[in-house]
Amino acid sequence: MENSGASPFKDTPVGLDANSEEEYFSQSTLLKEFTEIPTIEKAWTLKSNRASQVMFSISQPNFLENKKRRYVSFSHISKERDDSVQLRWDAFPIEMGTTSLMVPSPSGSKLLVVRNAEKDSPTCFEIWSSSQVEMEFHVPSSIHGSVYSDGWFEGISWNSDETLIAYIAEEPVSAKPTFTYYGYEKGNCLYKDSNSWKGQGDWEEGWGEAYDGKRLPKLFVLSINSGEVRAVDGIEKALSVGQVIWAPSAKDSLQCLVFVGWPSGTRKFGIKYCTNRPCSLYVVRAPCFRYEPCQSRTDTKLSAVVLTESISSAFFPRFSPDGKFLVFLSSKSAVDSGAHNATDSLHRIDWSIDAEPHPRHKIVDVVPVVMCAEDGSFPGLYCSNILSNPWLSDGCTMILSSAWGSTLVVLTVDILSGDVSRISPCTSEFSWDVLTLDGDNILAVCSSPIDVPEIKYGHLVKNASDNTKWNWLDISSPVTKCSEKVRSLLSFKEFSIMSIPVRDASENLTKGASKPYEAIFASSKLKKHDACDPMIVVLHGGPHCVSLSSFSKSSAFLCSLGFSLLIVSYRGSLGFGEEAVQSLPGRVGSQDVNDVLAAIDHVIGMGLADQSKIAAVGISHGGFLTTHLIGQAPDKFAAAAARNPVCNFALMVSTTDIPDWCYFEAFGSEAKSSFTAAPSAEHLALFYDKSPISHVSKVKTPTLMLLGAKDLRVPITDGLQYARALKEKGVEVKVMMFPEDIHELDRPRTDFESFLNIGLWFKKHCS
Repeated sequence: MENSGASPFKDTPVGLDANSEEEYFSQSTLLKEFTEIPTIEKAWTLKSNRASQVMFSISQPNFLENKKRRYVSFSHISKERDDSVQLRWDAFPIEMGTTSLMVPSPSGSKLLVVRNAEKDSPTCFEIWSSSQVEMEFHVPSSIHGSVYSDGWFEGISWNSDETLIAYIAEEPVSAKPTFTYYGYEKGNCLYKDSNSWKGQGDWEEGWGEAYDGKRLPKLFVLSINSGEVRAVDGIEKALSVGQVIWAPSAKDSLQCLVFVGWPSGTRKFGIKYCTNRPCSLYVVRAPCFRYEPCQSRTDTKLSAVVLTESISSAFFPRFSPDGKFLVFLSSKSAVDSGAHNATDSLHRIDWSIDAEPHPRHKIVDVVPVVMCAEDGSFPGLYCSNILSNPWLSDGCTMILSSAWGSTLVVLTVDILSGDVSRISPCTSEFSWDVLTLDGDNILAVCSSPIDVPEIKYGHLVKNASDNTKWNWLDISSPVTKCSEKVRSLLSFKEFSIMSIPVRDASENLTKGASKPYEAIFASSKLKKHDACDPMIVVLHGGPHCVSLSSFSKSSAFLCSLGFSLLIVSYRGSLGFGEEAVQSLPGRVGSQDVNDVLAAIDHVIGMGLADQSKIAAVGISHGGFLTTHLIGQAPDKFAAAAARNPVCNFALMVSTTDIPDWCYFEAFGSEAKSSFTAAPSAEHLALFYDKSPISHVSKVKTPTLMLLGAKDLRVPITDGLQYARALKEKGVEVKVMMFPEDIHELDRPRTDFESFLNIGLWFKKHCS
């Protein structure tokens, strides 16, 4: 007898027929194998008397819960007599579950685990030893909200004797007006009962995309001995703080904290992916606790002192091991010009443990902004982060990861001389990223568009001439495994980085803007005599970002479906010098579009692509380029997919969290003097002319739009207007809306369904 609860009908999902459903199943199975490849997010080296142990933080998508599954895996570094190195891995990893952050203590003997609760429940801090939880503290929302774990404001720092922990958390909930049946209830009541309700009070502007609903980041210190938590006094209320570290101090002397502060100004603009927000380094005295040695003093609430008054940007502070130097990155080129990202510079301040901090510190340029790099030479710093301990044992050499053209490379920087050296293999087109240091040795991850990440161990060796060089050893790892099917598919692929000459360069371009840009070309090793594989042009957002030659699960999946990939870093991308970055503002929709078209023609001219089987995909500004391309070159593209695309500056400028970005990219150097929250008719006309919507009447290309309904960066009205205009003129268009997603479209289910449908769309229209 059949199950009476079973439906007698089998519904086919909307948009699928019986034939396409089989393709849907086949591609989804393959995509699942790609998405299951683990990602190493962080690593820490823990020292002991006998050997080093490495703790890796790893993630995989958890589709059922629609979030990342994070876990840790431990390995012991074993150095053999033949100078080889092995990592001896524990049998099983350990899932982190509700853990929000983990930070080992300086000695490696303790581990801080932070568990953020939801709906203003207490935040849990756990102090672990090697065998058990030693202490546990619950901090109520009346003291602070969730601890920041965003990678930008985020900062957790142990002091040197491991008794105090400084960290960044949301400020406590502010009091709201309370109402009852009789009206307003006097007094500040934080909690409501069944006979009352909370009003909204004044609206407080946040930091935009990815920070919606987050309260301002503030600085707190936890005493492990007493269990007390105190907010740090002396910091201006309107200042957002982050990236805190302890300053070096003499025994039993006053302890100070160095942190980054972002002023609010007249309004807050979006800060995610925007290093052009002015910020400074500050120093402030740490609070004093019971059971902690504190000097008697009457000036414990002195205001925080600005350390970097003379420079418009300072972040990622790091003290040298001897405490004599404070080193930091700066994005002053971005702040001063208005570009949301630009070439970084590295600076140092001489530091004295005994002297009183003051705002007139001399700032020394260690690595200045590189305006125009000579061919093959250092193009400048482009760092997305710095290790918490980036120092070699000489105390003056830092290890950094930085973009160098289309590759990520490992650099050494001497903070005294300013010398910069590339120590990852110069002949490698793979990307290399530093994970952690093991003394004077380096653990890094290495990958390419067609090679899954592998762990490498770098160490210095002397040659016959008594010179030293870095040698990189392969490390076997269960962390970077992939399925046999994925490995087999990728084994038939190859890639190269192409240099694309600037086409039709005008005389008024700077030298750096006239130099070639790059494109990564990934394709099959098995060449067909009579035809080329269809090609997908992959376009990064920003525009001041870069497409690196590192492994991307989604791009590798598309390549495995039988597509070649042309991944273009057009002029304006990072990694090629500041003049190249600054060449694009004011020319978006023309220079970047022409660069992409020139790259396409370059590979067609080499016989690597069929001009009748070309598709384009991009997110954000990459979506801006995708929709521009199908309008300006309507006969060139067989299919397009745009993810949260910028389609109409005139519509976006009044609703986005970064209206200054719209002005800067459209107006260029005139943006700062032209910016207003109420654009004039002339401004709106220029915005429209620079936008893909101005070319929509010429579009013929079948287009897939993927939109996040909670996107504050490029609100969905942009994409919907463009899609409706295409539909109105009879162009085939499909819209996918993800109701809970923001700009990145990176939640596990969203990312999976997005690239599954992109693959199907391109297969359908490029066959």
